[in-house]
Amino acid sequence: MKAIKKSAIATIINAALLSAAGTSVSSFAAEEETAKKNNQLEVIQVTARKRVENAQEVPVAVSALQGDNLDAYSSAGMDIRFMNAKIPSLSIESSFGRSFPRFYVRGLGNTDFDLNASQPVSLVVDEVVQENAILKGFPVFDVERVEVLRGPQGTLFGRNTPAGLVKFDSVKPSQEFDGYGAVSYGSRGAVDTEGAVGGALTDRLSARVSLLWQDKDDYIDNQAPNFEAKDQQGGYTEKAARIQFLYEGDDFSALLNYHTRDLDGSPIAFRANVIESGSNELVDNYEHDVVYQDAGARSTQQVESEGMSLRLEWDLENHTVTSISAWESAEIYSRGDIDGGYGAVFLPDYMGPGFIPFPSESADGIPEQDQITQELRLSSNFDGDLNYQVGVFYFDEELTIENFSYDTFSSPNAGALNGYVKQQQDTTAWAVFGSVDYVVSDDLKITAGLRYSDDEKDFSADRTLSPIGGGALFIEQDVSDSHVSWDLSANYKVNEDVNWYSRVANTFRAPSLQGRILFGDEVTTADSETVTSFETGIKSDVLDGQGRVNATVFYYTMSDQQLTAVGGGANFNRLINADKTTGYGFELDTEWVLSDELNATFNLSYNKTELKDNDLAVAVCGQCTVTDPTFQVAGPFGPEARAILDGNSLPHAPEWISNFTLRYTKELEDGDFFANGDISYRSKINMFLYESVEFEGKPLTEVGLRAGYRWAEGDYEYEVAGFVRNLFDEQQAIGAIDFNNNTGIVNEERYVGAEFKVKFF
Repeated sequence: MKAIKKSAIATIINAALLSAAGTSVSSFAAEEETAKKNNQLEVIQVTARKRVENAQEVPVAVSALQGDNLDAYSSAGMDIRFMNAKIPSLSIESSFGRSFPRFYVRGLGNTDFDLNASQPVSLVVDEVVQENAILKGFPVFDVERVEVLRGPQGTLFGRNTPAGLVKFDSVKPSQEFDGYGAVSYGSRGAVDTEGAVGGALTDRLSARVSLLWQDKDDYIDNQAPNFEAKDQQGGYTEKAARIQFLYEGDDFSALLNYHTRDLDGSPIAFRANVIESGSNELVDNYEHDVVYQDAGARSTQQVESEGMSLRLEWDLENHTVTSISAWESAEIYSRGDIDGGYGAVFLPDYMGPGFIPFPSESADGIPEQDQITQELRLSSNFDGDLNYQVGVFYFDEELTIENFSYDTFSSPNAGALNGYVKQQQDTTAWAVFGSVDYVVSDDLKITAGLRYSDDEKDFSADRTLSPIGGGALFIEQDVSDSHVSWDLSANYKVNEDVNWYSRVANTFRAPSLQGRILFGDEVTTADSETVTSFETGIKSDVLDGQGRVNATVFYYTMSDQQLTAVGGGANFNRLINADKTTGYGFELDTEWVLSDELNATFNLSYNKTELKDNDLAVAVCGQCTVTDPTFQVAGPFGPEARAILDGNSLPHAPEWISNFTLRYTKELEDGDFFANGDISYRSKINMFLYESVEFEGKPLTEVGLRAGYRWAEGDYEYEVAGFVRNLFDEQQAIGAIDFNNNTGIVNEERYVGAEFKVKFF
């Protein structure tokens, strides 16, 4: 049962794209199937420009994960962070754990941990934008393809895309009956179960049901004096489902998608003084399954979300009309021991590990979040040289946030509420957009896009109780702005195997507000940021279809970049704008058929970012060794240090990201033996806007392996596999809390497991 790859035949791609209205992705695949050849790379179809296209002919820096590599990366019960450093210029981190992922593309992201934080990297799932960061953490299962679009995507995808876009497409219903079931068991008693089944209900209506259940017992012991407990943290139970119905008429189709998630677990473990003072090494006595916390027993994280979308499409004679209506909703409550230790300096002989200035136990919650989006677009399907699409978009979100602080010590009220703030943010945005493609000649095609966006936020923060003695406080604030985003690109066919493209694009991120006033009295705002990006690159198929080499160079300049001064003096964030930020670099994305049995990929990216603002300065940590120039300002408890940021790189922006994969397949008896290996690397990072010795994250290399055997019997295909993630158990601080002690967040330990999977047709 030797694997057969699909041929990259450009004429078939073009014929599919320029065919009459009603040509579907399935017919695209059917024509491609007729051109199969051994030992050639498959055509990668993407929807980066809201229509099915060959990735090699799209004038955008886009990478896709699908098939065996996607299966290998997402094994081991991983959440969406499995994509970190797997694609050029993409990194992902979280200080919440399995929820609230923060995406960074080409160095641009947002370290803000507040629940109304906006991000410059947008996540779109099944054509619906997931604006709130809690929505972005939806589990990845029964997914057909992941696309990452690098560079501004503001024309077609709109608000909050100055860095790029991550796009997930789930497997859709079809008339063909098929499905799968998989179960795996791994380290620390983790169980991961998922499955899907779909097929025809009538000759017009089909359905697909996809389910996920993941479970891991608590395994982190608490060894703080007076608080000793076995297996107190680290576990979770994650349940999710997706139900889809697809109606396909002669000239009309409708896709209904309902999805839901329920997570019950504990937040990521904060570890007091886990970073050795004067270095960025973990302390010698670090143990992954041990914490020392006085509030650890109350650590918890619950997330519930659900959503529904309806996609309607009419195929007219020369046009396609598409309507996408969607609703998303989320709730979260996350509570943790933020200082990561026990006791404090004012308690005689009782604090640790290391120096703990004061205790910090807090929680954040969203009791209510509702997002409604509507997109309507008209796309032409002409046979001539000119095609276009135009559309309108509407976004409305109502978001309620609660911030809590708790008294850690006062017996008998330990754990009692001593601070509370309620925030309300209502966002309304609308846009009109258009894009035109024009074929200048057989070899040259140009695209121009334009979008007008209008964005408004109304915000209030109501403090009824403060842990630091501040009285009741109510603040109202609103921000709004509009912007014209645009892009211009050209794609030139050098020959049948090589395309050269260039692109210039401009877009913005709407103004932001931040009102975490538990520990302060100020609501901060950030003006709109704008970015202009220039890039050019080559997309090529080489060695008679057995190799693929895509390379891009880019430069961007950003005005008024929105930044978050995290921590520093206290457990809250301040929004600031940097006068100017620049970034430049290159990306290399390659695939290779090395032999009948061996395939490989190699990706590499370099990103150099720099803040340029002589007057920009932020508060710094209390115990770390700051390496930036500093000056003193008056504070409520005496002089406070401020670090000058001019010349610094952006936080969580590694200069180098690289990934290498190797897949071996060997026909054996009545099936195939297979083995996948991957190595991902990211260079050092700054965890905060300022630079310091302790909070410079070390380079991180992680290795994964997956090997098994696959065979078929009748209408069933079976697979057994063993896998390991982080093979060499490399552990280091990947995040930190700086306002109290040198609290660190450490990456996941080695994970070993086995999986059984069955597919049916």
